[in-house]
Amino acid sequence: MTDRIIVLDGHALNPGDLDWSPFTGLGSLELHERTAEADVVARAGGASCVLLNKTPMSRATLARLPALRYIGVLATGYNVVDLQAAREQGITVTNIPTYGTDSVAQHAAAMMLEFARGLTVHERAVREGEWTRNPDWCFARRPMFELNGRTLALIGLGRIGLAFGRIAASMGMRLVAHDPYFPSRDALGALDIAPVSLEDAFAQGDVISLHCPLTADNRHLVNRERLLRMKRTALIINTSRGPLIDQDALAAALHEGLIGGASLDVLDSEPPPAGNPLIGAPNCIVTPHIAWYAIEARKRLMQIAADNLAAFQRGAPVNTVKPAG
Repeated sequence: MTDRIIVLDGHALNPGDLDWSPFTGLGSLELHERTAEADVVARAGGASCVLLNKTPMSRATLARLPALRYIGVLATGYNVVDLQAAREQGITVTNIPTYGTDSVAQHAAAMMLEFARGLTVHERAVREGEWTRNPDWCFARRPMFELNGRTLALIGLGRIGLAFGRIAASMGMRLVAHDPYFPSRDALGALDIAPVSLEDAFAQGDVISLHCPLTADNRHLVNRERLLRMKRTALIINTSRGPLIDQDALAAALHEGLIGGASLDVLDSEPPPAGNPLIGAPNCIVTPHIAWYAIEARKRLMQIAADNLAAFQRGAPVNTVKPAG
C-alpha cells in the first residue's frame, strides 16, 4: 500500500525556491506550509508518515493518530516530538543530524566580522547622507579592529565548532575550546586548539561562540557569573539554542557595558514575543534563526529527509532518535 505522507510545516525548508522531487516515488505527498497544533489530527489523520519541523507532536496528539508509523523531523533538534509516547506507539522518529555545518559556521563568522568592522553601522550612515555631508574623505562611527592575534573560545567542538575554528584560524586567531568530549588530535587535523575549562574559555575569549546542544545540564550555561568573567570588550555568539543563555542576564550585561556585544541567531522563544529584552539591547545583533538557511544546506536537508524515509520504508531506518534512557 502506498504511504500517505503529510508535510505539516514545509514553508521554512522550502518557501518556493526548492522542490519536493526527492520524495517522488515514496508515496502520496500532501504539503502544508504551516499547521497549528490544533489542526494536526485533522490533517494527519490516517497518514502513515508525517514530516515536520516545529509543529508539536504531543502524547495527546499521537494518541489520536493510530495509523502513524513514521515521523521525520526536518531539523536536527527533535524536542517537538514526545519520543516516549512515539516509542510506546511503535512510531519511528528520525532527524537530520548534519546538513548545515558550513552555513552555520559562516553565519557565525559573519557575526564576528560585523562586530570587528561595523559594516551595517557605516552603511546606514552613508545611506542617511553622512558621507555626503562629511568634510573629510572618510569617517568612522565606531571603533574597528583586526581579528588576527585575538582569541576565539569555542564552547563545543562538534562539526560546526570545528568548521568555525578553521575559518577563524585562517584569519590568524588563537583558538581555545571547552568540550567534555574534546576531539582527538587526528580529528583536529592541522587545527591548533587548546583545551580549557569552561570558566577559562569565558575569561580568555575575545569572541566566545556557542556550538553545543541544549541539555538539562547546560540550560543558562551563559549566566551572570560567567558574563562577569568575560572581557569588557568581548563578543558572545549564539547560533545553537536560545536557552543556553540567560537572556535577562545578558540584556543586563549589555546595558551595563560589562561585555562588548552579543550576536544571536536564536532566542528562548521563537518568534520572540514583544518586549524580548535582547531585541534593541545595546551592541546586540539578532538574526531570525537563519544561520542554517543557505540554499545548499536546505537542499541537503531535503535529500537527507527523503533518504531517511526511504530507509524506513526498506525496513532499515537511519538517523533514528529515541527517548533518553
